[in-house]
Amino acid sequence: MRDLGAGFGYLVKGQRWVARHGRSYGFGLLPGLITLVLYAGALVALAVWGEDGVVWATPFADGWASPWQGLFRGFLTAVLFALGLLLAVLTFTAVTLLVGQPFYENLSEQVDADVSPDGTAPRSGLPLWRELWISGRDSLRVLVRALVWGVLLFALGFLPFVGQTAVPVLGFFVTGFFLTEELAAVALQRRGVELRSRLALLRSRKTLVWGFGTPLGLAFLVPFVAVFLMPGAVAGATLLARDLLGEESADDDSGARDGRPDAEGVSR
Repeated sequence: MRDLGAGFGYLVKGQRWVARHGRSYGFGLLPGLITLVLYAGALVALAVWGEDGVVWATPFADGWASPWQGLFRGFLTAVLFALGLLLAVLTFTAVTLLVGQPFYENLSEQVDADVSPDGTAPRSGLPLWRELWISGRDSLRVLVRALVWGVLLFALGFLPFVGQTAVPVLGFFVTGFFLTEELAAVALQRRGVELRSRLALLRSRKTLVWGFGTPLGLAFLVPFVAVFLMPGAVAGATLLARDLLGEESADDDSGARDGRPDAEGVSR
């Protein structure tokens, strides 16, 4: 239970960090806004032309009598849009992190430097194209794992009572775990921690991960909230990554270090 509270504490500290660093927060909003516009455009296109696609894909229903043809194709159109919406929710964080790799990398480095006792931050030393490739590859591998869990939970959802009570709760914890992995990967990848090692590290402190990722996943269900929470989520995940690796951090929550400039070069 202590780790559960600590995980939520990192989520709050991350939001407080970006609230104190308005410039970093402003730049951190850009990738989420770009991704939101792209996803909104794709969903609007799906809503407008989805029915045409269903008609094209079901020529065998052309001769069906009314109302069965309309009901069948209407159902498939609704299912298609629901699947598109689900895919958007599952991939929003990964795509936002990929689009905003330079922004979030810089933000994570600032957090590291701000809370590090010696004011330094680990750097990957890799070119941007290599970092983007690793991030995209790992995000795809994580998405496959999340989809496997999604299919399993969907099947369990048909069980009486359990499917309506325990399965949704379990689903939120699974979502929180993979969401935390995606966010913590910004700091851990910069330290050269591979995906397999990252997953093992997160599994070793599952309650800490759940305390961070589960409430964040619940908040992301509210439209547009993900865009505004993403910068703070990356900052909090950086603090959580330091905890997982046992790295020493400044105990002062404000991030101040006497006589030293902070990550944005402002002396305190």
